[in-house]
Amino acid sequence: MIEIKEKENCVGCYACKNICPQKCITMKSDFEGFWYPIVDVVSCIECGLCEKVCPTIHKNEIRNSPRAYACYSINEKVRKESSSGGIFTLIAEQIIDNDGVVFGARFDNEFYVIHDFIDKKEEIDKFRGSKYVQSKIGDTHKKVKDALLKGRQVLFSGTPCQVASLKSYLQKDYDNLICIDIICHGVPSPKVWQKYVSFQEKRFESPISKVNFRSKDSGWKHYSVSIFFKNSYEYKKKFIKDYYMRVFLNDICLRPSCYQCRFKSLHRQSDITLADYWGIQKMLPELDDDEGISLIFINSVKGQAMFEKIKDQTVYKEVDIYKAVVYNPSATKSSIRNPKRESFFKEIDELQFDQLAKKYCNDNIMFKTANKLKSLIYKILKKQGC
Repeated sequence: MIEIKEKENCVGCYACKNICPQKCITMKSDFEGFWYPIVDVVSCIECGLCEKVCPTIHKNEIRNSPRAYACYSINEKVRKESSSGGIFTLIAEQIIDNDGVVFGARFDNEFYVIHDFIDKKEEIDKFRGSKYVQSKIGDTHKKVKDALLKGRQVLFSGTPCQVASLKSYLQKDYDNLICIDIICHGVPSPKVWQKYVSFQEKRFESPISKVNFRSKDSGWKHYSVSIFFKNSYEYKKKFIKDYYMRVFLNDICLRPSCYQCRFKSLHRQSDITLADYWGIQKMLPELDDDEGISLIFINSVKGQAMFEKIKDQTVYKEVDIYKAVVYNPSATKSSIRNPKRESFFKEIDELQFDQLAKKYCNDNIMFKTANKLKSLIYKILKKQGC
């Protein structure tokens, strides 16, 4: 029977709930807004499946030789509407052209972030772009397995822990499954996000109609948060000035497991890893046009086969993976727990969102942390002779 004694050991992935034959596990939010499994001990038959599929209890150690590429789509529209280089869209199109199904994160009608699936190209935009909130997986694992058993090609995209969770739940490899993960900074609380949504809707006296965490209107490196409201107003702020991004990047509202993430590595369970190629202006200045460049890890034979199918639709260059992650330390290192985190959550129901951000989130913390991580990566590379 699954039992969460330390919250740091649960990633909220829903694998235990989905595998339970008695349906005696429910996922409930704590006061911080994160989901954890609760077991009905009366109905539990002690089958042990929930523990068997838990990705933190049984971590799958991967030893592969990933290849890395700097890459972006030659489709200017797709690239502009994507967080970085537009590579996810190219892969999703390949899957759908093969009568496959794509699973990913989208906003629902109330702007909660959920996992869902599509099988039409015109719906890919639902999954396009970053969502800096933990997505609710729900019964996605079951739907993925059902599609796989029907012989459909499946693309699943998510955080590294979500990919690990799905593979653990499936308990076997499927030739028709391709998994994409991301270089993840950490997942913020859905409760914190909803507090921000309510704050903005009250401020502009209108429900939200669209959110873009990574508007490139002012460039990819200095992106803006853009929010459209049903009264036709648009809110736009550079990410370092937006209250929600300040809270997120100051590492004060991440899931407890994110501060000691067990899935950060250059050796991943996914077939392909997608990220922003931060530092491209110093590493490969000839590719930098400030429109968005993806850093791609090819982690498996299936991942390489997919890349071969899309590469003619891209501009790409193979790079040294160790040097590529110098400016992307989240690939291998967890975020550092903000010392004010506990106080922040104690006051989350008392203060308005702007008051919380001003009180607890000094931007200097973000940059000090980034510099420490960057220094650590440099030391690692130096030891490796890179």
